[in-house]
Amino acid sequence: MTWISRVRNALAYVTKRETPDNLWHKCKGCGTMVFVKELEENLSVCPTCDYHERIGPAERFEHLFDPGYTVLASPKVAEDPLKFRDSKRYVDRLRTARTETGEPDAFINASGNILGRHAVIGVQDFAFMGGSMGQAVGEAFIAGVEAAIGARAPYIVFTASGGARMQEGILSLMQMPRTTVAIEMLHDAGLPYIVVLTDPTSGGVMAAYAMLGDVQIAEPRATLAFTGRRVIENTIREKLPDDFQTSEYYLDHGLVDMVTHRKDLRETLGQLIGLLCEGKKAA
Repeated sequence: MTWISRVRNALAYVTKRETPDNLWHKCKGCGTMVFVKELEENLSVCPTCDYHERIGPAERFEHLFDPGYTVLASPKVAEDPLKFRDSKRYVDRLRTARTETGEPDAFINASGNILGRHAVIGVQDFAFMGGSMGQAVGEAFIAGVEAAIGARAPYIVFTASGGARMQEGILSLMQMPRTTVAIEMLHDAGLPYIVVLTDPTSGGVMAAYAMLGDVQIAEPRATLAFTGRRVIENTIREKLPDDFQTSEYYLDHGLVDMVTHRKDLRETLGQLIGLLCEGKKAA
């Protein structure tokens, strides 16, 4: 064995042994390999192309709230009410999703201050079964509304979902009117409902609480849709614009109020709370 072979083998051994699997991340927007630590420090936004990667509730809360926020308990619901099974049992899919995310279901609430102003934030986690809307999501949404009313604070929701959860059938679809009624409760209390649309938001969620905000914000380049692009094109027999179903398209056509970069969300939400909740304090 030559000295070159010995050095090459030694380097290969060190690389396999000492290099973590998650040291680099490939950007879904431009394909650039980004150092994970750099990506995290940049709020999971690609430093090369500004693509906003998907993030979960914990990251949202840490970025948005002042120190000292509280994650609210998730309501208990009946699991697998239809005893559903496809290639796997529904209960097994739930168990896997909970293990992978560390969350009880796809919607988590927290209460705290944003720039010194109180708010309740609900975050939908796409990593949990595609952020699908089932009974647990509906109950968590309603619990978030009730917490906001009790604190005389706005309710801010970050949506990210593929739509209704098919494993719960009609029970999942019933969360659409239930969450709509909850939003009316918030309005009756004189409190604002603010929605931040993130990538992707679609299906029954898009047809319900995702588009009922008093203020509609979207993150850049998010995919926002009720149904798929190909389905629409096949139905209307026309080619859709390249930017169709994006945040920017929605802004140009008046469906959202603003497209806001992730680094500016905390400041933007703090200002909105100050404008919309002046004089509204907990009883």
